[in-house]
Amino acid sequence: MSGSYDESAVSDEAMDSFWEVGNYKRAVKRIDDGHRLCNDLMSCLQERAKLEKSYSQQLTEWSKRWRQLIEKGPQYGSVERAWLAMMTEADKVSELHQEVKNGLMNEDIEKVKNWQKDSYHRQIIGGFKETKEAEEGFKKAQKPWAKKLKEMETAKKTYHMACKEEKLAAAREADASATPDQQKKLHEKTEKCKQDVQKAKEKYEKSLDELSKCTPQYMESMDLVFDQCQQHEVKRLTFLKEVLLDIKRHLNLTENQKSV
Repeated sequence: MSGSYDESAVSDEAMDSFWEVGNYKRAVKRIDDGHRLCNDLMSCLQERAKLEKSYSQQLTEWSKRWRQLIEKGPQYGSVERAWLAMMTEADKVSELHQEVKNGLMNEDIEKVKNWQKDSYHRQIIGGFKETKEAEEGFKKAQKPWAKKLKEMETAKKTYHMACKEEKLAAAREADASATPDQQKKLHEKTEKCKQDVQKAKEKYEKSLDELSKCTPQYMESMDLVFDQCQQHEVKRLTFLKEVLLDIKRHLNLTENQKSV
């Protein structure tokens, strides 16, 4: 046989590589995920604000009801004042939780909403401008390389099939039961297959070389688009870290409780 074919399987890791055709979509999806995560954070804060408001109202109602009962009841003196101090403490804690609710709704949620609006621009036809730009950037960067890759895979398949045909022809030629005329035809077939293998091999090697030559430019172009996506992602992460620190301060009642 004049040629051989390596059928070693491509590893899962290679198939999952960013450089494979279409695998850039994970980077593009992060843009849409970023917008959704802003919505999730705002929903989370809205639920917490609702809980803070409910607890504040319950404390106020509890304090008002018991204050009236104590003041109208038979208890008097220092014990009455100590008992009523519980109501005063409840009123102050109620105010603290109302302030937490206001901070979450008026500051934190508004901050996330405004950042989201400035960072994601929805198109009339659907989707976000940032997502479309990233998708088109990756497609443009990948198109020439994907074309060469397809040509290489086609040449590879042709070479593979030619090798199989040559192997089959050689096996038939080795059949001792064939007549001289049949043997001659089988030999001619084998020689023809060898020529086909050689041609297919040369075309396959050429396609591999062309793919190899365009790969550096491909990777450079893909890196450029990825860096642009990454800058957007870094801005999102930086903003969320900052806003989560603000939220943590709003939720921390330790300092305010010292005055209760």
